[in-house]
Amino acid sequence: MTDIARRRRTIPTQLAALAIGVSEATIRKWASRGKLTRYGRPGRAEYDLDELYALAESLAEGR
Repeated sequence: MTDIARRRRTIPTQLAALAIGVSEATIRKWASRGKLTRYGRPGRAEYDLDELYALAESLAEGR
């Protein structure tokens, strides 16, 4: 990463689930368990795309 802070790319729950091939319930469960950071505002959850990919990669390596 450069000296300039990385701009967070967030996507809503439905797209987050589609991006890594899990259900929306799984995304919400991971967020409630602290595996993912929830962004957005009440009623509009969003998740960081890079964080999602990193989590999916670490889960795939653990299989």
